[in-house]
Amino acid sequence: MKPRMITIAIMALGGQGGGVLEDWITTLAEDAGWTAQATSVAGVAQRTGATIYYIELVEPTPGQTPVLAQMPIPGEVDILIAAELMEAGRAVARGLVTPNRTTVITSTHRTYAVQEKMVPGDGAADSAGVLDLVRQAARRVVADDMQALAVNHGSMISASLFGALAGCDVLPFHQQAFEQVVERGGKGAQASLKALRAGAELARTRPTPPALAAKAEAMKTAPRPLPGKAASPALAPLLARIRQEFAQPAWPWLGEGLARVVDWQDVAYGSEYLDHVARLARRDPAPATADLTIAAAHWIAVAMSYDDVIRVADLKTRAERFARIRGEVGGQADDVVGMEEYFHPRLEEAMGLLPAGWADWLDRSPRLKAWLGPRLNKGRRIQTHTVKGHMQLRLMASLARWRRGNRRHAEEVAHWQAWLAVAEQALERGDAALATEVLRCRQLIKGYSDTHTRGTGKFDRLMRAVPQISEQPDAGATLASLRAAALLDPSGKALGEREATLGLKIMLPSA
Repeated sequence: MKPRMITIAIMALGGQGGGVLEDWITTLAEDAGWTAQATSVAGVAQRTGATIYYIELVEPTPGQTPVLAQMPIPGEVDILIAAELMEAGRAVARGLVTPNRTTVITSTHRTYAVQEKMVPGDGAADSAGVLDLVRQAARRVVADDMQALAVNHGSMISASLFGALAGCDVLPFHQQAFEQVVERGGKGAQASLKALRAGAELARTRPTPPALAAKAEAMKTAPRPLPGKAASPALAPLLARIRQEFAQPAWPWLGEGLARVVDWQDVAYGSEYLDHVARLARRDPAPATADLTIAAAHWIAVAMSYDDVIRVADLKTRAERFARIRGEVGGQADDVVGMEEYFHPRLEEAMGLLPAGWADWLDRSPRLKAWLGPRLNKGRRIQTHTVKGHMQLRLMASLARWRRGNRRHAEEVAHWQAWLAVAEQALERGDAALATEVLRCRQLIKGYSDTHTRGTGKFDRLMRAVPQISEQPDAGATLASLRAAALLDPSGKALGEREATLGLKIMLPSA
């Protein structure tokens, strides 16, 4: 009689403990006298850092040595464990999940891929749609936020997934055997046991995977309510001003915007932010919904707190970032966690840090620029966990006190003031809908370096389109359609097609 064999594929990203989970499963089987073979293949395509672990378990075969495969075969996987939702979707696409055979255990949380983040707008894949496909493809699905479950118990996602495997009762081993494996792990074992038990309980008591939010909300976070008390005495007058001068529906957005620009620069800059929003908010024709005020509060804050090298250096050296990364990789208090940051500055970034007069002088010295360019325009790796690397970035971040006198700031201020003038012109014509859409077009500009340049180019095209469409009765809707097209791809192809459909003649300025 052919011995029983169980095949298990684990899909995990780097730092999620896929190797630990693989070791636990093989140890579990070997403790029971089963033969276990485990292999792993690191992914170098689609999602760099994703690894496929494959395990074959064979019940005891005295006197015989089974011959086992080293890679999962489509249609022959009994259990698929995914440490992130898109990895479960990728397993379905590879044919590793079949409706008459495969039990899928997956976390529903997302770790966004680089390709999703590169899209000018919301490039997040449709999580709800992926989960529906997994449901259709699998015999049984256990799905929930296993990452949050593990974190709530002070452990890693591998422990909650191992527990869900125990709770599924798809392996011929009692939960006590699972727990004994984890107990031998030494330090952190108690937290892992708690996560294991929680995962097992979830698998037994929640037969239907939870509904997920639609793609449109995937990367969006609702603003927090306006706090009742200011974080500092200096901010108290600004908080009171929000309540006195602005419509209540916009308060959360104003609170978030104020916090952002003050964190970016200082309280005086926050006061200027409220001045700019108030200039538009006074002309909001619908204070009950405050659509114009909300758009102004949101996008003026984004424009005033643009990404520059000073901001990047500041964010990369904050204590909360180090704590977050340490938690993501499961680093304990006495573990050394190293971080290496990659920078590729251009001459333009360096000149942007200079006072405007100095940068103008350098522009008049082409030979000096030609000499500096190759020396600055190259990749650099900085280890921020070292004293030298950390101090390099802190020195860069300290330039914030002089930021408002540098060339980059002068250019940014001139650019967003011209943008606000376009919105104000629409309001003077009585078209609040068009003014609101003009403000929302700021969504196109983000990031720094080449990403910022591409977004700014498309934004400028839309601003030049406004005079051509402003006399139309539905000018706001037309501009919204152009913005949606601009967000579809980095190259601007969809925007060009939409411009042609509308009969607009707008050229992208040369870089």
